[in-house]
Amino acid sequence: MQEASVIARKQGKAGRITLNRPKALHSLNLDMCKRMIDALDKWADDDGVELIVVDHAEGTRGFCAGGDVRMLAESGAKDGKEAREFFAAEYRLNTLIEEYPKPYVAIIDGVTMGGGVGISVHGDYRVATPNTLFAMPESGIGLFPDVGGGWFLPRLPGELGMWLALTGERLKGEDVLAVGVATHFTEQPEGLADTLCEHGVSALEGLKTEASASFTDHIPEIDACFAKDSVESIMECLQDGSDWAKAQAAGLKKKSPLTLKIAHRQLHEGAKCKDFRENMRMEFRIASRLVLTKSFHEGVRAVLIDKDNKPDWTPGSLDEVRPIILDTFFESLGEDELTFIGDK
Repeated sequence: MQEASVIARKQGKAGRITLNRPKALHSLNLDMCKRMIDALDKWADDDGVELIVVDHAEGTRGFCAGGDVRMLAESGAKDGKEAREFFAAEYRLNTLIEEYPKPYVAIIDGVTMGGGVGISVHGDYRVATPNTLFAMPESGIGLFPDVGGGWFLPRLPGELGMWLALTGERLKGEDVLAVGVATHFTEQPEGLADTLCEHGVSALEGLKTEASASFTDHIPEIDACFAKDSVESIMECLQDGSDWAKAQAAGLKKKSPLTLKIAHRQLHEGAKCKDFRENMRMEFRIASRLVLTKSFHEGVRAVLIDKDNKPDWTPGSLDEVRPIILDTFFESLGEDELTFIGDK
């Protein structure tokens, strides 16, 4: 009998959720989202559960590498219905975590990208380790930094969020703590989940809570360039900068022009959202439409299927992503809008 992709059980003081899809680096699918939602709903009113602890099965190098991108592409090549169902469940899970009434601790030991960020960063505590590899790499496959990226990225210090959203830059270890994605850092993650279940959040006492980023010297350029009011202006600023900045610009030229424009606007809109749900409804509008585009399908082909890493993007340049095209991704879905329990 195949073991469940999410193992949810009560342990000590905690409700413990262990991601268990190792061959896919625990990437989320619809079943996993539903299992997590069911467990969290059940434990919210359980007096025997003081906190939530989320980790991944031992012996694997990923906490959660993202979502089921191949399914999204296959669905988007048809009517997109399955993709929308997945996004709806995933975004409801993200919202449940952000609004959860009890302490939520995620041990992000290993690859933490896309969907893995969504089930960790919105909780109260995120513990990074030397194995942690964080990224929002969606611009490289024609997607966008969703799962609440519009909410948490613009609320990071300075322009770090815009930098991470557009470039898909990978952060390792203590850098994840330094930017504020993690709240704690431990050199020894082994046994931490068990200790949390036994002692509660007091088990986090003594862990490192501050760090200096390895890229500290580049932060002034990040803040200056990524604060520009358009992607084109960001590119120009980087190209006029240091060798490091020029390398950032070269990387951006390889990304989906459509995604870059969408992500830039998404973060500006998300910064203005009055609450998390408003942001997630915006992201659902974008996601529902973006999976149907040639840009996304080409990104998946180039990076995940043929692996030639030579996407032929459509639109092919930033200039071709005209405002009228960009506007369509942010328009209301009408009766198909994402709704949440408790919405008025």
